[in-house]
Amino acid sequence: MTIGLAPQDKVGSLTRSLITWLCRVSAIAMFVAGVGYWIRLVGIEAGPLARFDLMPIWWKLTAPTLAVLYPVAGIGLWMTVGWGSVVWILIAMLEAVMYLGFPELFGSGLLRLAFHASGLSLLGILRFLAWRERRLARGY
Repeated sequence: MTIGLAPQDKVGSLTRSLITWLCRVSAIAMFVAGVGYWIRLVGIEAGPLARFDLMPIWWKLTAPTLAVLYPVAGIGLWMTVGWGSVVWILIAMLEAVMYLGFPELFGSGLLRLAFHASGLSLLGILRFLAWRERRLARGY
């Protein structure tokens, strides 16, 4: 005899599944962005920012930082641990300062910022719903 899940458990498992899927899809995007920064640093890409030694000082400071942080965030998001989201928030804040604070140096990165804003907002909403469901399940 199997006991079915209560309606709250089904909703909770749906929320957990959505959080996991969002984290995994975002992790893949983080890995791709990280590889993009490493390609830029190593010199595989052609262009004015083709290699680290040809970059202006502002890119020499930010590109290696993001080349490390993006894969770290990807690993944390793939494992769906809390520090993955924290590193993602750190990346979003750094890129917001870069692209909104200094557009004459870094150019326009509105697509990246929109990805961060929408992904982090959706993650926040889903985590809030999961928190509410746990709270309701306890009877608070």
